Amino acid sequence: MFGKKLSDYIRFESWILILIAIVWAIRLGISIAGTSFATTKWVSINIVLLIGVIFCSVAVHTTGFGSYKQLYGLVFFQNVTAHLLIAVGIVIGIVTGTPNAYTAPEVFGGSNGATWGHVAAHAIVGPIAALAGWLVGSVILFITKKVKG
Repeated sequence: MFGKKLSDYIRFESWILILIAIVWAIRLGISIAGTSFATTKWVSINIVLLIGVIFCSVAVHTTGFGSYKQLYGLVFFQNVTAHLLIAVGIVIGIVTGTPNAYTAPEVFGGSNGATWGHVAAHAIVGPIAALAGWLVGSVILFITKKVKG
């Protein structure tokens, strides 16, 4: 993809992908254990994604990994990973009948988030959300290039 192997992208941002999985598991676990959503919401994959976009936007240039195309690949893998894991969390809620942080009404507009439509939405949103992250990251990359040269 964009002149790099999949393994190059994974190696470059492995710590981000691992952190996404860890935060996903913690959030799922504490919500199933009965922790209130007011507490659970502070364990946020979105924060990890933001950190990932900022890191990759700077590091893609400063390490010589690539430029805007490669940044899109990195952000794409982060978002797809996150949204696929979230979809798995929703499936767990559907199959077990146990509400969790990914099916909570607070996350799904006040209604039950344990639906197959919600699962499909996350499968579709992952790649689309990558575009938004890439746009934000592109601004950071542009600034990094101007400052770092």
